[in-house]
Amino acid sequence: MLLHDTAIIYGRYLRQSLRSRFALLFGVLMPLLYLVFFGPLLTGLPLGGRGDSWQVLVPGLLLQLGLFGALFAGFMIIMENGQGVVERMRVTPVSRLALLLGRVLREATVFVLQAVLLVLAAVAMGLRAPLAGVLIGFAFVALLTVSLASLSYALAMKVRTPQEFGPLVNAVSMPSMLLSGLMLPMTLGPAWLNVLSHFMPFRYLVDAMRDAYVGAYTTDHMLYGVLVAVGFAVLAVTVGTRVFRTAGA
Repeated sequence: MLLHDTAIIYGRYLRQSLRSRFALLFGVLMPLLYLVFFGPLLTGLPLGGRGDSWQVLVPGLLLQLGLFGALFAGFMIIMENGQGVVERMRVTPVSRLALLLGRVLREATVFVLQAVLLVLAAVAMGLRAPLAGVLIGFAFVALLTVSLASLSYALAMKVRTPQEFGPLVNAVSMPSMLLSGLMLPMTLGPAWLNVLSHFMPFRYLVDAMRDAYVGAYTTDHMLYGVLVAVGFAVLAVTVGTRVFRTAGA
């Protein structure tokens, strides 16, 4: 029943997303602008890591896509609350876990599709990376999206209004982007900033993806990245499910 219910919720929200092609393309716009206008500035510069500038920049942009998009996913719950959608779902026998999983899997699907578009654009601009590394990168984007979307939906169930939700998400997203080294490797910064960044879990995903894009699949970065990504996803889904159950979503 859990799989059946999850498939129903997933299909409902995915159809909504696929009908809005403009939203799909607009979601990838900011990382694409970084790629077009920021990427050429890094060409040929020593960035302190393996690979060329595109193999450093593109993994960060993919995670940026998941970071900002998934964190703001909770706005949908707030809108549905106002329209009475959540209230109608409460009276159905659908599993509360399925209500969460169907939504976050939709988010993961959408952002992986956007990540594919971004990688294709990057290849046209000069990115060269092994296919296995690119696929591993998509897996990291999916796991990050599941994690952050779960927490975003849980937060939205608690705060209820956009005026409360927006500032809280911004307070998390900006430090996360700056301290995780999405744009440039943190090793380029001062030692104290590099040390501080290790307390940001997204740092390990960025390092792992950059290794994957140069074909290094057995490094410590890859191990730590996988452990953090999977552990964070399990924790986030657990928290999100508990909130959905107690809130009666």
